[in-house]
Amino acid sequence: MIVALIIACEIGFWVLLAAGLAFRYLLRMPRTGLALLLCEPVLEVVLLVATAWDLKNGAEPDWTHGLAALYIGYTVGHGHRTVKWLDGHAAHRLDGRPLVRPPRYGLARARHETKVWLGTLIAAAVATALLQLAIWYVGDPGRVTSLESWRATAWRAAGIHGLIALTYWLWPKKTPADGAEPDAAGRERVGR
Repeated sequence: MIVALIIACEIGFWVLLAAGLAFRYLLRMPRTGLALLLCEPVLEVVLLVATAWDLKNGAEPDWTHGLAALYIGYTVGHGHRTVKWLDGHAAHRLDGRPLVRPPRYGLARARHETKVWLGTLIAAAVATALLQLAIWYVGDPGRVTSLESWRATAWRAAGIHGLIALTYWLWPKKTPADGAEPDAAGRERVGR
């Protein structure tokens, strides 16, 4: 049941996002679009309540409960950034606004990657807190080993992402000397 609910929440996320952006840019109803986008966190609350209800009704804590905690953590850590990124692309495609891209070179890129990694740290912290609450809620050390292993998974993912972000500081990509930058197809184009 929990896996089906996670899938439903993910589908709901994209449906609400598409509807919110469509109302905002295609139908020129920005308030309605914003209201739809603000409904996104309700999906995570529903998933959290359903997971707690499942555990309360005596379900054996397993990987599905851990996955739900990681999903909620990811949404808290990266959901706003994802919505903002897609909103920027929709504004560019549908409203003619300039596309704001992250920096591609040097220390500016390293700072950007560090900010993204901080979102992963927040996701791991939220998932860990939810998993710990679930462990205390179940209250039986013999039944919660699966939940404990998901805490390690969350921090392993944060550690790997941190190592990747660190590479941008250690080996920053240099700006091309001639000012040429590759376009989307990888061909060189001059200037901006």
